[in-house]
Amino acid sequence: MKAIWNDTIVAEADKEELIRIEGNWYFPSDSLKREYFQDSNHHTVCHWKGEANYYDVVVGDKKNDFGAWYYPNPMEGSIERVGSDFTDYVAFWNGIEITE
Repeated sequence: MKAIWNDTIVAEADKEELIRIEGNWYFPSDSLKREYFQDSNHHTVCHWKGEANYYDVVVGDKKNDFGAWYYPNPMEGSIERVGSDFTDYVAFWNGIEITE
């Protein structure tokens, strides 16, 4: 599976390594091509997963604000609800395409 933005693969992993949560594919953190990710100060809260941190995705001179998110400390009970430990797994949105 690949996460692609601005014609560039920003993350890549075998499908078996990903976790599917609420229709989103979450990639293991070690599958990210780190040169395209910058920490963001943006945060949101999911009522059952907890606080999400974000990355800006930067390719060339283009920046995708808050293009990727992850949960560094999932809420109690959320890992059991998902069935897998998704701590630090990264999901994408805002025009970042996920392909097989």
